[in-house]
Amino acid sequence: MVTVTEYAAKELKERLNDKTSSPDIGLRLLPMVGGLCILGLDTERPGDYVLTYEGSKVLLIGVEYYGVFQGLVVDCEETGKGPILFVRQE
Repeated sequence: MVTVTEYAAKELKERLNDKTSSPDIGLRLLPMVGGLCILGLDTERPGDYVLTYEGSKVLLIGVEYYGVFQGLVVDCEETGKGPILFVRQE
């Protein structure tokens, strides 16, 4: 499945906390055309891969995307404009 670095998990939690305080909401990772991905607020669905970090559901991946994200790493890097999240090959 997907690997998430410690730095990325921390950043996901911060972004989630900026948007909601509900423990039932997480950030859903969705593939887009051209190899891009987006994150959106959502609730857990049956079969989801759920990554929790410090008690929060920071990342949700639908069962239909297990194959798409297999072997990928969600990572984070500091830039002059702040941290950016990205997905790379393991």
